[in-house]
Amino acid sequence: MDIAHYKCILLYKGSGFAGFQRQAAERTVQGEFEAGLRKIGWTGQSILGAGRTDAGVHARGQVVAFTLEGWQHTTINLRDALNYYLPKDMAVQSLTLASEGFHPRFDARSRRYCYRIFCQPVRDPLREDLNWRVWPSVKIELMNKAAQALIGSHDFCAFGKALKKGGVTVREVFWAGWQGKDDEYWFNISANAFLYHMVRRIVFVLVAIGQDQAPVRLIEEGLETGELELTGLAPPEGLVLEEVCYK
Repeated sequence: MDIAHYKCILLYKGSGFAGFQRQAAERTVQGEFEAGLRKIGWTGQSILGAGRTDAGVHARGQVVAFTLEGWQHTTINLRDALNYYLPKDMAVQSLTLASEGFHPRFDARSRRYCYRIFCQPVRDPLREDLNWRVWPSVKIELMNKAAQALIGSHDFCAFGKALKKGGVTVREVFWAGWQGKDDEYWFNISANAFLYHMVRRIVFVLVAIGQDQAPVRLIEEGLETGELELTGLAPPEGLVLEEVCYK
C-alpha cells in the first residue's frame, strides 16, 4: 500500500485539554487527535506537533504532521473524515501532502502568538473563556513602549525556561505590540521560538506596566540582568497559538 505524509493546520479550544502533549491519565490534544486517526486506519506511534501548548492554551494555527498508509481518497476527504471523528473542541482547518522529511517543529522559521485581555471591574462569563479580565484598566501606550525592548535577539531566561534542562534560552523576537478597541486589548508577538511560559510571563509584566504597577523599564531590566522583581503568569485562557511559518 502507498504511504503518504501529511501536514495539517489544527484549531482547538484549550480549556478542555491538559496541554498538547500526550499524557497517560489526562485528556490532551495529541491524545484526541491520535484517537481520531486510529479510527480511519492509522497505525503509527506518534504524530509530530509544531509546539507543546500548555493546559488551557488555545490554537488557531497548530501544525501537526503524520504518516498514513493506504488512504485512497483526496486530502479533502481525509480532512473531513478526521473532523467527523475528532471532538467538538478541535478541528482540522486544512490538510495537505508534505515531504517525507517535514518536521513541523524543527522546520519552522517563526511562530506567532496572540494574547487577549479585556478591562472590566466585574466578571463577564461570556468572554472569560478566551480572554483575561484585568482591572484596573491599562494604558496601551505604556505597554507598547515597554514591549519594544523585546524585539531582537536576547536571553529570555527571566521570562521562561528551556524545554530541556540546560537548554539555550536565547530567542529572537521579530515583532511585539499591543492593539486595542473599546475595553479589549490584544498582544501579538512573533519569534523564531519561545521558552516555556515565555509569552504568559511577558504579558503578566506588560499588564502590570500598563496599570502603572511597574516601571516601563522592567522588561529591559529583566533582559539585561536575567532576573525579574515582578513574577507571575497571565492565565492560559487568553493565549492563542495563531500561526507557524515555514518560509
